[in-house]
Amino acid sequence: MRIFGVILAGGEGRRMGADKAFVQLAGRPLIAHVLDRLEPQVESVLISANGDASRFAALGCRVVADAARQGPLSGVLSALQAAASMGATHLVSTPVDTPFLPGDLVPQLLLAAENSPEGLALASDATGDHPATAIWPVGLAPALADFLAEGQAKVTRFTEAHHAARANFPDARAFLNLNTPEDLAAAEALLKGAA
Repeated sequence: MRIFGVILAGGEGRRMGADKAFVQLAGRPLIAHVLDRLEPQVESVLISANGDASRFAALGCRVVADAARQGPLSGVLSALQAAASMGATHLVSTPVDTPFLPGDLVPQLLLAAENSPEGLALASDATGDHPATAIWPVGLAPALADFLAEGQAKVTRFTEAHHAARANFPDARAFLNLNTPEDLAAAEALLKGAA
């Protein structure tokens, strides 16, 4: 089993008013916080992003662009295809705006995936499901490509159709999405409280 990760950084960041990957949290880019959490849990990390890939050069990760821009699933598909070409068996995806990912994200997703007929599992907590944080067997790439080709793009529609299991995490803060400057301020306060 070879598990790669992908940070989904292809969004436009309209509510934040900036490229979310490089919004500063505690003096570091948001993507650096996510990379710190994900990298120790996987063999290699990809970044799904559009535009100038060189802006991520300092992070040392391969950047893959969406073939078609249909939201997070486009990034997952491009990363699944790239990871498969590099020998991966599985891909763990997470958005670029989730800096508090749990240290046991990958093992818990793997355990949950054992209860899915297709090996697909997503993160869940008391606030609900977090379908963009999931483990995807690379063998799902053709089905995902067909789904997107049909003009569908809703993550939950795909995950439900493919019987995704859920990995339940006790800390709802682990999947906080930082979408607005107010969310960013709350995250800064959380980090200061933990220091």
